[in-house]
Amino acid sequence: MSDVSAEALAQSAKPTIFFDGVSSRRRQVTLTLGDALEILEEGGTPVRWAYADIRRADSPAGILRLACTTAPPLARLEIRDTALAAEVTARCTRLDEHQTTRRGIAKIVGWSVAAAVSILCVVLFGVPLAADRLAPLVPKPVERRIGDAAEVQMKTIFGRGVCEDPAGKAAFTKLVNRLRDAAGLDDDSMTAGVLPTSVPNAFALPGGKVFVLKGLLDKAENPDELAGVLAHELGHLKHHDNMRGLIYNGGTSFLIGLLFGDVTGSSAVIFASRSVVEASYSREAETNADTFAIEIMHALGRSPKPAAELMFRITGKEGGSGFTTILASHPLTEDRLARMTREDRPASGPPLLTDKEWEALKGVCGSGKI
Repeated sequence: MSDVSAEALAQSAKPTIFFDGVSSRRRQVTLTLGDALEILEEGGTPVRWAYADIRRADSPAGILRLACTTAPPLARLEIRDTALAAEVTARCTRLDEHQTTRRGIAKIVGWSVAAAVSILCVVLFGVPLAADRLAPLVPKPVERRIGDAAEVQMKTIFGRGVCEDPAGKAAFTKLVNRLRDAAGLDDDSMTAGVLPTSVPNAFALPGGKVFVLKGLLDKAENPDELAGVLAHELGHLKHHDNMRGLIYNGGTSFLIGLLFGDVTGSSAVIFASRSVVEASYSREAETNADTFAIEIMHALGRSPKPAAELMFRITGKEGGSGFTTILASHPLTEDRLARMTREDRPASGPPLLTDKEWEALKGVCGSGKI
C-alpha cells in the first residue's frame, strides 16, 4: 500500500486517541504510516514511533492499544478503525514479542517445578540437617532462656506451681541427680519438680529442667518405674532432641531469632506447644531415648523393664487412643515392653530410693484432690 493510501487510512472517521505518558490529557491524533509511525496532533509536534519498538498493550474488544519501548512507560495509542489497525499491525513485526509463548509458558512451568522441588528438598533434607548440626551448638545460656520460657508455658497450662512438700522434693531431687550422674549430664544447675495435675506425663526442658506430672507419679508403683521414664527424658536432653525439634519446627524464624537473641518469644511458644505438650519427637529419637534409658538403668544396676510396665499400664495395648501424654508419639507400648523385657536383668545395684523416700515422693503434692 502506498503512503497516499496510508494517509487516507489515517484520516478515518473513527478517532485515534493518544496519551503521551506525561500528562493525563486525551489527545485526538492522526497517523502517517511512513518509514515510522508518525503521530500528529493538530498544532502539536509530531511523535515518531519506530515500528520495531511498538508493542501490543492490553485493550478491550474493538480497540488496538499500542505502547512503545522508546516512549514513556505510560504512553498509549488507541486505534479504533479496523482497517487502520490492520495496516499498523502489518508493519509492526515485533508487536507481540513481549507476550508469553508456549515455549515461554513451558519455561515458566519448568522453573516453577524446579522451585517447588528445591523447597521440598530444603524441607525434607536441609532443615533436618541444619537442626542436627546446630542443636548441639546452641549455647547453654540460650538453652536456659528457652527452658525458662517453656517452664512458664507449662505452668500456665497446668495452672499451678511445683508441689512443695520438702521431704518429697528432696526425694525427687535425689532420684533425678542419680540419673543425671549416671547419664553424664554435667549441668549442675539442673532443677526438678512435680506439678500437681492428673495428666500422666513427664518432660525435660532445655537448661536442665525436669518435671513429672502427679498423674504419672500416682500410677508408678516403685522408684524403678519412675526412674526409667525420667531416664528416657534425660536421653532427649543428652541427644539435644528438644533443641533439634525446636529448630526443625521453628525453622527460619527460630534461626533468625537465635542470631539476634530473640529466643524467648514466639519460638519458645512453638517449643512449649509442640515439643513439650505434644512431645512431637521423631520415632528415631524416641527409640534412641529408650536405648539411653536402658543403658542408664543398667549402669545403676537396675532393670529398665519396670518403666515399660508403667507405660503399658497407662496406655494399654497399641498405645491407647485419645491420650495426650509423653507416650503419644513413642514406639508402640507392647513393642517397648517386649524390648525392655529382653533387657531385663536382676538388680545388682542399691535401690534408687529408700521406702521412706519413695513414700515421701508419692506424697509430694499432699493428699488433696487435683
